[in-house]
Amino acid sequence: MSAFIGKYADELIETAKYIATPGKGILAADESTGTIGKRLASINVENVETNRRDLRQLLFTSPSALTFLSGVILFEETLYQSTAEGKPFVELLQENGVIPGIKVDKGTIELASTNGETTTQGFDSLGSRCAQYYKAGARFAKWRAVLKIGATEPSELAIQQNAQGLARYAIICQENGLVPIVEPEILTDGGHDIKKCAAVTETVLAAVYKALNDHKVLLEGTLLKPNMVTPGSDSPKVDAEVIAEYTVAALRRTVPPAVPGIVFLSGGQSEEEATVNLNAMNKLEVVKPWTLSFSFGRALQQSTLKTWGGKPENVEMAQAAFLVRCKANSEATLGKYGGAGAGNDLASESLYEKGYKY
Repeated sequence: MSAFIGKYADELIETAKYIATPGKGILAADESTGTIGKRLASINVENVETNRRDLRQLLFTSPSALTFLSGVILFEETLYQSTAEGKPFVELLQENGVIPGIKVDKGTIELASTNGETTTQGFDSLGSRCAQYYKAGARFAKWRAVLKIGATEPSELAIQQNAQGLARYAIICQENGLVPIVEPEILTDGGHDIKKCAAVTETVLAAVYKALNDHKVLLEGTLLKPNMVTPGSDSPKVDAEVIAEYTVAALRRTVPPAVPGIVFLSGGQSEEEATVNLNAMNKLEVVKPWTLSFSFGRALQQSTLKTWGGKPENVEMAQAAFLVRCKANSEATLGKYGGAGAGNDLASESLYEKGYKY
């Protein structure tokens, strides 16, 4: 195939390469208003604009933590928000060497004639929205496709619809200057074993990269955000080394080396589990032509959120907790995590939610 080379090609390649810098990763702070409302409710904090801003401000102003991040995914509201002192969040991130990104999908809808499988919506005015987000300072985007494993799932229909949707989104982003993060998430729900997850992951990724090629997406100006290959939520757990072997094998078989970075979602793993599994992957002594990093939401924020509790007097402690997780995951991208972040009980708390929605 001959990739689409538009006016933003060089910038897209540079941005994707920077985000994939070894030792850095992405904070996913793109929870919708409804989802962040659930998080705030868990600490008895009202879901109003000022409280949502205060949480994001706590994260974005955390001393030293941003040195371990290369990007932050924002929700539309947050892209245009400022600190309590009036400094735009976009400027704050840029000044700290962190690239602002934006969630552009509009959630999932059910595919008729399937057993609860979904496709992702958000194509209406996507091009013009991407252009507006670029003007506002965003330089990458995220679109989440969701698939599930069952007796007959994922169906070929669901695989193809989601692969085509991700490819269409990706090329629209690139036409408007945004690096697309391609996210085909396979949910952990179910009693399947790790071999089944590996087989489905390979099938889905193969379809996704076929679609990206068909749409002439410039792979050097993209990032992949996949699930880790794990047993289902109702199956016995396996060691991090086993997860690492199956995950890296699936990626080596399907993801072209033109892609600069793979940034994993945490998929309901505890903070510590996600870090340990990422570390095990980077310790594997096999050829890995892409950076293996993180794009964590819950697995970077959970202990921070609980420590904060919505109280101004707890901000400093909460920021210290956030720094611990950022540093731990930075070390994991290099295969050098030694377990320094494991001391906090909150870090070992499962974050699994069945049928998770943003």
